[in-house]
Amino acid sequence: MPKTSARLLALLSLLQARRDWPGALLAERLDISPRTVRRDVDRLRELGYPIVAFKGPDGGYRLDAGSELPPLLFDDEQAVALAIALQIATTTGVGIEEAAARALTTVRQVMPARLRRRIETLRFTAVERPTTRPDPQVDSAVLMALSAAVHAREVLRFDYVPVSPPTADSQPTADSQPTADSSTTADSPTPADSPTTAGDDPVLAPPRRVQPHHLVTWGGRWYLVAWDLDREDWRTFRADRITPRTPTGPRFTPREVPGGDVAAFVAGRFRGSDGSGSGGWPCRGEVILDLPAAAVSRHLHDGVVEELGPDRCRLVLGSWSWTGLAAAVGRFDAGIEVVGPPELRDAFAHLARRYADAAAARP
Repeated sequence: MPKTSARLLALLSLLQARRDWPGALLAERLDISPRTVRRDVDRLRELGYPIVAFKGPDGGYRLDAGSELPPLLFDDEQAVALAIALQIATTTGVGIEEAAARALTTVRQVMPARLRRRIETLRFTAVERPTTRPDPQVDSAVLMALSAAVHAREVLRFDYVPVSPPTADSQPTADSQPTADSSTTADSPTPADSPTTAGDDPVLAPPRRVQPHHLVTWGGRWYLVAWDLDREDWRTFRADRITPRTPTGPRFTPREVPGGDVAAFVAGRFRGSDGSGSGGWPCRGEVILDLPAAAVSRHLHDGVVEELGPDRCRLVLGSWSWTGLAAAVGRFDAGIEVVGPPELRDAFAHLARRYADAAAARP
């Protein structure tokens, strides 16, 4: 039989691995008697671990949530994963950099020497994507409030600051087509979203009333995916522009997001579709470029390039509009042959006329 300390660690590891453990199964896994299992459970309770017993034919034990955080047991892989996660916490946009650094220091101090050496050699710099302006930080208290409302399935009220607060001189516009790199989002003001009054000050819009369904991250920002009760439609709100109101409620029955997959839904919204599809671009075309495939592929993110010769390649690319797709292809500054569809060819003709007018204009 293993020593008591080793046996307690093995028991604690099993209790952390799954929610419920029948007593007989624990005894079998540890190769000890049920009576020894009961004694070891009592010892762990004395150390501060909230272990509860449940009755029934398969009566056993469960590691419950306690009011204090007792010592945790991690295997080697879990400890390394935790250290890596704490190092990249600076890219979450939640403003927890200092807390993450303190937690990483604590983890390193209690690690065995062999793991500490592995962590010390794993040094890297988390580089965020370049932007014209830094991504705004989200108050962790706001994220906790949003997450709590999602978990409790309670209607949420909040004040929301749009991308461009409307004034008496501004004209409401339709929802803009968002992209992952743009500052506009799927919740851009619509005529119903943008009441105006006299004066030059931004208008204080009434609070939004939504059924919160998912809290997601995209491109270094946090978003709330929710069903807007007043607009009777799905909306995606930037968390850094949300100020929750209290109290929440009443409770609601969750809806299924269009398409059934929240990741595909959000990706589709940020690519200009309604989010009900697979998350792909709503406009997709094919062209042949007078460029080597290697010269095109290094500037491409999610397109498909096929080499046709030393200086020719086939490119399949998507965008939120046909005009946007034509402009994206035109940036390669090479001969273009449109394979299809006809909408892409029409978009090139439209841009050609627009560019010709711009070139002919004189100051």
